[in-house]
Amino acid sequence: MLRVGVITASDKGSRGEREDLSGALLKELVKDIDGEVVEYRVLPDEQHLLAQLMKEWADDLKLDLILTTGGTGFSLRDVTPEATKEIADRMVPGIAEVMRYESLKVTPKAMLSRAASALRKRTLIINMPGSPKAVKECWQAIAPALPHGIQILKGEASECAAPINS
Repeated sequence: MLRVGVITASDKGSRGEREDLSGALLKELVKDIDGEVVEYRVLPDEQHLLAQLMKEWADDLKLDLILTTGGTGFSLRDVTPEATKEIADRMVPGIAEVMRYESLKVTPKAMLSRAASALRKRTLIINMPGSPKAVKECWQAIAPALPHGIQILKGEASECAAPINS
């Protein structure tokens, strides 16, 4: 079972003015990859708070996967990618690229996403969109590869290539 944390970046959500539908959806979707949400938090769009919580969950709780939702657009308050990059050891651009690519098939607005994906120690961090519809579309695009990537990160698998038949 993968230990997962979900962080929703939302000023209104953190004040109780908006229901967190995307975070609730992620709690369900992670079951597809044998994941269980063991930590969940709604934070305001504050870079230092987001970075601090991601760092704590990666370093102290040693979660396998941290999914953020929200804060990836053009608003001046959207700082989730900056928080992710601030605490990242290494970037994983392919995950965010695939999410944008698949979302572009649905809407040209997908190119406006600034979502990032990164590794911190043995934790994979992925910025997801803020809307439930976009979360579901992006999740379907990336979920098949996540378990193997996390196994490699944890040192439980080492081969990505399929064997060549002689």
